[in-house]
Amino acid sequence: MKLADGYDDAFVGSSISAFDRKQVAIYDYDKCLLILMHDYGMDEETAIDWFHFNVIGSWVGDDTPIFINQHSVKNIEDYKEDDDEDSNKM
Repeated sequence: MKLADGYDDAFVGSSISAFDRKQVAIYDYDKCLLILMHDYGMDEETAIDWFHFNVIGSWVGDDTPIFINQHSVKNIEDYKEDDDEDSNKM
Protein backbone atom coordinates (compact mmCIF):
# COMPACT_ATOMS: atom_id res chain seq x y z
CA MET A 1 0.00 0.00 0.00
CA LYS A 2 1.44 3.34 -1.06
CA LEU A 3 1.09 6.35 1.23
CA ALA A 4 0.84 9.99 0.21
CA ASP A 5 3.96 11.73 1.50
CA GLY A 6 3.26 14.63 3.85
CA TYR A 7 -0.42 13.94 4.45
CA ASP A 8 -0.28 11.73 7.56
CA ASP A 9 -2.73 13.99 9.43
CA ALA A 10 -5.28 13.50 6.63
CA PHE A 11 -5.05 9.68 6.61
CA VAL A 12 -8.40 8.07 7.47
CA GLY A 13 -7.80 4.38 6.77
CA SER A 14 -7.52 1.85 4.01
CA SER A 15 -9.84 0.17 1.56
CA ILE A 16 -11.32 -3.29 1.78
CA SER A 17 -11.79 -4.68 -1.70
CA ALA A 18 -12.99 -7.89 -3.25
CA PHE A 19 -11.58 -9.80 -6.20
CA ASP A 20 -7.94 -9.58 -5.08
CA ARG A 21 -7.71 -5.84 -5.70
CA LYS A 22 -4.94 -4.11 -3.81
CA GLN A 23 -5.62 -2.37 -0.53
CA VAL A 24 -5.23 1.40 -0.91
CA ALA A 25 -4.69 4.24 1.54
CA ILE A 26 -7.60 6.66 1.96
CA TYR A 27 -7.19 10.35 2.80
CA ASP A 28 -9.55 13.19 3.68
CA TYR A 29 -9.44 15.59 0.72
CA ASP A 30 -10.28 18.71 2.76
CA LYS A 31 -7.61 17.94 5.35
CA CYS A 32 -5.05 17.54 2.57
CA LEU A 33 -5.90 21.03 1.34
CA LEU A 34 -5.63 22.41 4.88
CA ILE A 35 -2.16 20.87 5.20
CA LEU A 36 -1.05 22.65 2.02
CA MET A 37 -2.50 25.95 3.19
CA HIS A 38 -1.07 25.68 6.72
CA ASP A 39 2.32 24.09 6.07
CA TYR A 40 3.14 25.74 2.74
CA GLY A 41 1.25 29.03 2.99
CA MET A 42 -0.90 28.38 -0.08
CA ASP A 43 -4.23 30.11 -0.47
CA GLU A 44 -7.22 27.83 -1.06
CA GLU A 45 -7.31 28.21 -4.84
CA THR A 46 -3.59 27.52 -5.19
CA ALA A 47 -3.83 24.53 -2.85
CA ILE A 48 -6.70 23.05 -4.89
CA ASP A 49 -4.90 23.57 -8.20
CA TRP A 50 -1.59 22.22 -6.87
CA PHE A 51 -3.21 19.21 -5.20
CA HIS A 52 -5.26 18.25 -8.25
CA PHE A 53 -2.29 18.49 -10.61
CA ASN A 54 0.46 17.02 -8.40
CA VAL A 55 -1.36 14.53 -6.19
CA ILE A 56 -4.74 13.50 -7.58
CA GLY A 57 -3.31 13.64 -11.08
CA SER A 58 -0.54 11.19 -10.18
CA TRP A 59 -0.92 7.50 -10.97
CA VAL A 60 1.52 5.31 -9.02
CA GLY A 61 -0.06 1.95 -9.75
CA ASP A 62 -3.05 -0.06 -8.62
CA ASP A 63 -2.46 1.01 -5.03
CA THR A 64 -2.57 4.75 -5.75
CA PRO A 65 -4.15 6.43 -2.70
CA ILE A 66 -7.77 7.57 -2.77
CA PHE A 67 -8.89 11.02 -1.59
CA ILE A 68 -12.45 11.31 -0.32
CA ASN A 69 -14.95 13.99 0.60
CA GLN A 70 -16.34 13.11 4.00
CA HIS A 71 -20.04 13.85 4.39
CA SER A 72 -23.22 12.29 5.64
CA VAL A 73 -25.85 10.51 3.57
CA LYS A 74 -28.16 13.46 4.32
CA ASN A 75 -25.90 15.69 2.23
CA ILE A 76 -25.20 13.23 -0.57
CA GLU A 77 -27.22 15.23 -3.10
CA ASP A 78 -24.54 17.94 -2.94
CA TYR A 79 -21.89 15.43 -4.08
CA LYS A 80 -23.65 13.17 -6.54
CA GLU A 81 -22.44 13.33 -10.11
CA ASP A 82 -25.22 11.20 -11.55
CA ASP A 83 -28.91 12.01 -11.08
CA ASP A 84 -29.98 8.41 -11.69
CA GLU A 85 -30.54 7.13 -8.15
CA ASP A 86 -30.94 3.51 -9.25
CA SER A 87 -27.39 3.43 -10.61
CA ASN A 88 -26.04 4.51 -7.19
CA LYS A 89 -27.48 1.56 -5.27
CA MET A 90 -25.92 -1.87 -4.90
